[in-house]
Amino acid sequence: MRPHALSKAVCAAALAAAASLTACQSTPPAPKANTAALPTMERIALGANGCWFKSGDAAFKTYRLAPELNSFSGKPRILVVPRRSPESRPLLVVQAEGNPARLSAFGPLMDEPVSARIASDVKRWAAGATGCS
Repeated sequence: MRPHALSKAVCAAALAAAASLTACQSTPPAPKANTAALPTMERIALGANGCWFKSGDAAFKTYRLAPELNSFSGKPRILVVPRRSPESRPLLVVQAEGNPARLSAFGPLMDEPVSARIASDVKRWAAGATGCS
């Protein structure tokens, strides 16, 4: 064999070995969502804004979102208030505290038929999912 042909054969064998090694490696797990209170509430606020309010959802048409994510109490939260009276008492409060975040949702909307949907959406967004139900 000529030296040039030998180096081609060695290179081909090395490439085949490298390819077989990478084929055996497992794919790295997808990164998990940050579970601290603030990043969790940021995800929930983005989901609620997009799915409940900007989408024109009929269940939330008479309300508006009032996020209060910069909280000195360590409990970032979002408020759902009457659309025409944003200074009024909140109809829904969703808040988180700690790491991992402990979520709570309360207010008059949690006594309405939409409460099951609110709870499932909030849990889904808190876990890192995006999109609407």
